[in-house]
Parts: sequence; C-alpha cells; structure tokens
Amino acid sequence: MISIAIHGGAGVISRAQMTAENERAYRADLERALDAGYAVLESGGTSLDATVTAVRILEDSPLFNAGLGAVFNHEGINELDAAIMDGATRKAGAVAGVRHIKNPIELARMVMERSPHVLLSGAGAEEFALEQGVKLVPGSYFYTERRWKQLEEARRDDKMASADEDIGFFSTVGAVARDRQGNLAAATSTGGMTNKRWGRIGDSPIIGAGTYADNASCAVSATGSGEYFMRAVVAHEICARVRLTGVSAADAAKDVVHKLLVEIGGDGGVIVVDKNGELSMDFNTEGMFRGARDSRGRREIAIY
Repeated sequence: MISIAIHGGAGVISRAQMTAENERAYRADLERALDAGYAVLESGGTSLDATVTAVRILEDSPLFNAGLGAVFNHEGINELDAAIMDGATRKAGAVAGVRHIKNPIELARMVMERSPHVLLSGAGAEEFALEQGVKLVPGSYFYTERRWKQLEEARRDDKMASADEDIGFFSTVGAVARDRQGNLAAATSTGGMTNKRWGRIGDSPIIGAGTYADNASCAVSATGSGEYFMRAVVAHEICARVRLTGVSAADAAKDVVHKLLVEIGGDGGVIVVDKNGELSMDFNTEGMFRGARDSRGRREIAIY
C-alpha cells in the first residue's frame, strides 16, 4: 500500500477565532501538498520524493511556520530548520539556522545525499548550498506582515512564543510516506519560535526528536513544543517501541503523545506511517492541521 500523511502544526486552534475564510485557505494548501505528494507515490516515485514534494509546497505557503511563512527571531531575522530521513538506509540530512534558503527541506536532502554529514548549520550550511548550486534568496523573501506583528507583540511581552496571534499553534510542517517498494521516509521543516534568541534550535532538525524513519518500524514527523520533544526523543521513541515490543505504530504514538510527553509538560502532535503503510495522526492539543491519503481510498483533511 502507498500512503502519505502531512501536518501543518498542532496547538490551541480556537474554533471561535478560525474564520471560514482562514479555514478554507489552510485546507486548500494542505490539500495541494497532500495530493502532490500522493501523485508522486502513485506514479511510482519514492517516499523521499513524495515527502519533499509535500513539504516544499507547505514551505512556499505564507500560512505555515516554514519557508515563506517562517516566524522571526529576536533580531527580526528568519532562521530555518529542516530534516529528512530515509527509512530504507537510515541515512538522514538536516540543516539548522539557515537564513537564505527558499526550501530548507531540499537542502536537508542534499546534506543526506551529497555530504558525509547529517546536520549542517548557519553559514556553513549556506556555503554548502552554494557549492551545490542552490540559489540563495534575500532575507526579505520570508517577510510576512502577520509574522512581524507577532514578533513585535512578543518583544513587548518579553517572551518567546510559537503561537500565532489569532490562532495559537505550533505551525511546523512535515510529511511521512510509504512508497510502492515499501520504503518509508519522514521530512520536517520549521521556522522555530517567534522571538527566539541565542541561536535556539528545536526538535525538527534533530534526528530522533522531531524526525525519524526506519523501514523496520515506522516514520515520524512531529510538531509541538520542541524542547520537550527533544527531551523525550519522541520520533525515535515511537519507532523503537514498535520495533522492540511489537506494539502498533498507532498505539505507540498515542502512548508517547498522551502520556510520556504530557508527564514532562510537552504538547503537540505527530504523524506516523508504519511499515505496512498504515497512517496515524495523534495530538494532545485542541487541534492539528493534518491530512492523510492512501491507495485504499482514504483521503482526509482535518483541523480539530
């Protein structure tokens, strides 16, 4: 079975504050990403290609905290993180703190496939990008008025926040997929936290925390309070439980998200695909922007 799931963030998504216009816009971009990723799988493409295709579309949307819609750090700069992992080989690539990469998920894949490393950061990652022929974009490319207002508000309150001013959620994006060959992949991309300082990096580019894939168990992409996802090593924890205990990926995800994370104060959600292509999407918040599609006919977009 071929299958793909995507997410666009989890958190306190108030029904009262989610206008019909906003909901239509979010659903439209989620549908575009989901269907584009599935089309790759349907045509015989790899799970890696499918996840990158889906995440790239979400990075190009101003609605999500990744790529174009990324939040600003304390200095008013967009710093982007992304990671990808191949379940067939357990090879992985990630970038952190890049400022001029239009689609960080594509650079993360280049790190995996064209370098001996897993994680590159900052100026070094961008130097690598230039060597690979990637065209850098000016910092102004990532500017959106909504994100700038969020930064101003956070500065006034002297706090870090990953919540939108009107609908509070962790709007990291991600995708997981299984292709016709039975190979799994996971990909995640984020702009981090509004008003973040000191080069803060969250769980998204940390292999095992926000992103993990292993054909023997499952593939996971996470969204939420990054510090807690790192402390619980959430993505790897879910896959390890599947591999070592035989529990289903859905049950492992549910237990980790609703028990392990909650016990240490973390909130957010995960999307998971197991080795058979079964999809699960679990979260301990009011909602999570998400979508799932498989070759058995499932196709859904959901928020709450």
